[in-house]
Amino acid sequence: MTRVRRFARWLVVVSYVASATPGFLQSQAQKERIVVVISLDGFPADALQDPRLPIPTLRKLAREGAVADSMQPVNPTVTWPNHTTIVSGVDASEHQVLFNGLLTRPGKNAPMAIEPWRDKDLLVHSPTIYDAAHDAGFTTAQVDWVAIYNARTIDWKFPELPDPNGEVERELIADGTVTAEQLKTFEDSSQAWQDEIWTDAAAKILKEHKPNLLLFHLLTLDDLNHAYGPMSAGSVTAMAYLDSQVRRIVEILQRPDFAKRSTLIIVSDHGFRSYKFEIHPNVLLQEKGLLHLEDGTWKGDAWVVPEGGTAMVHVTNSSRKAELIPALKSIYALAEGVERVYVAEDFAKLGLPTSAQSDQAPDLVLAAKPDYCFAGDPGKSFVSSATGGTHGFLNSDPNIGAIFLAWGAGVPKGVRLGSITNREVAPTIAKLLGIELKSARGRKIPGIGQ
Repeated sequence: MTRVRRFARWLVVVSYVASATPGFLQSQAQKERIVVVISLDGFPADALQDPRLPIPTLRKLAREGAVADSMQPVNPTVTWPNHTTIVSGVDASEHQVLFNGLLTRPGKNAPMAIEPWRDKDLLVHSPTIYDAAHDAGFTTAQVDWVAIYNARTIDWKFPELPDPNGEVERELIADGTVTAEQLKTFEDSSQAWQDEIWTDAAAKILKEHKPNLLLFHLLTLDDLNHAYGPMSAGSVTAMAYLDSQVRRIVEILQRPDFAKRSTLIIVSDHGFRSYKFEIHPNVLLQEKGLLHLEDGTWKGDAWVVPEGGTAMVHVTNSSRKAELIPALKSIYALAEGVERVYVAEDFAKLGLPTSAQSDQAPDLVLAAKPDYCFAGDPGKSFVSSATGGTHGFLNSDPNIGAIFLAWGAGVPKGVRLGSITNREVAPTIAKLLGIELKSARGRKIPGIGQ
């Protein structure tokens, strides 16, 4: 066989393999790339710009990489919907994660319940970047990410509720980092200690298993912002603590076996607002005879699920929907602390699905005025004095803006990105890995991953 014919046959074989294997050429080109995404839950964009904040690691990453002035979250601006957008590139109208868990209906005329520990396939209705990476032959990992339980496309995991028999958990037990007994009562421990162990797990996974994509989530700041308000003394201390956890990961990525092929992305899911009053929207349902206690259980024709700055109104009696939706709109439109009531026709502008599109969707959305937030507990007065911090306000509120920083391979130095949206994160990760996430609606962030 002549050299020309051998070369022609080689081209045919390569062309066939490339066309038969999704992402073949891209995966081969970027197979050594490592992308680490760290989410600092509840870190407001404006806090990152405060020069008094003791966060030397984050400031170093911003100087040496790319940083956004603010990253707009999606509605509702709570943890699970926005972490899902960060990895899918679509808003809640498509991925259908509207709560910190799966909304379930226990029975006829019974209040809705939120169940957090449900499988990813039940919760998330759009492809994710970790699905695409796994399908392209990359290895994937997650530490305390959300809406990801039992995801079939995650290779290494240390979940929010760790299992003492899990593979990574056993490695940490063998190292003496944590005991099996501590893992059994993990949820009862302090948030700072949990974040420490989650960072230990992320470091272990990185050093031992070197996944191409690691998703990693820390919670201390969110807890303290809720308890004491954003930029309180506790909040500032939490941000300094998180900076030290990020530094541990940066030190690993600077090692010779990681340097020049690793990219670090730091995000948050939402910002925060302080409040002075809590609205208990189910109290009005009681007053109007639409909700009552029956044998110690709430029953009724409607129920409101609070999400901080917004609340989701659900008519639980399907036979009365046509009657009750306009009636409830009128009731809440005149209520103290309610800025506006949104109906299904408004949902597309908010990036939310309607009940015709998703069984997670509400019938109405309530938006709180400044200084107010929505809370549960229908046994209290309609409005009560309270202090603290929360999120869930509409994503047009500048206080709810999140952070975005990128540093390492494929990231130009000293770039200010202005304002971006969190729908842009997943396509940017895809570009860094050399794969495609065709379902994403956001654009790739310019300049990153070239």
